[in-house]
Amino acid sequence: MALSLRLSRGGSKKRPYYRIVVADGRAPRDGRFIEKLGTYNPLLAKDDEKRVVLDGERARHWLSVGAQPTDRVARFLDAAGVKERAARNNPKKAEPGEKAKERAQERADKAAALAEAAAAPAETAEA
Repeated sequence: MALSLRLSRGGSKKRPYYRIVVADGRAPRDGRFIEKLGTYNPLLAKDDEKRVVLDGERARHWLSVGAQPTDRVARFLDAAGVKERAARNNPKKAEPGEKAKERAQERADKAAALAEAAAAPAETAEA
């Protein structure tokens, strides 16, 4: 049985409220879970201590028996000091795609051609 520490959504439409739970990986997102470890309310301010409430001891226990946290829950565990999360680095994230590069190159070529065409008549007028 693959255990995961993940979020289970609750709350009404456009008013999300999440439970941090331990669940079998095959169980539905909002379905059956083994244990509730805490809550997460994204509508509260980021500096509010009630935004994330987490039982660190139980989280350590479930991590020790092999439960894998999702990305979001891993962030919460890192903030609580339960489990260190490795920093991610994606240097290509801000790099434009292939088509955008082609369009930028075409614009640069056009601008260079226009500048060259504008400079050519000025040279012949001086001569």
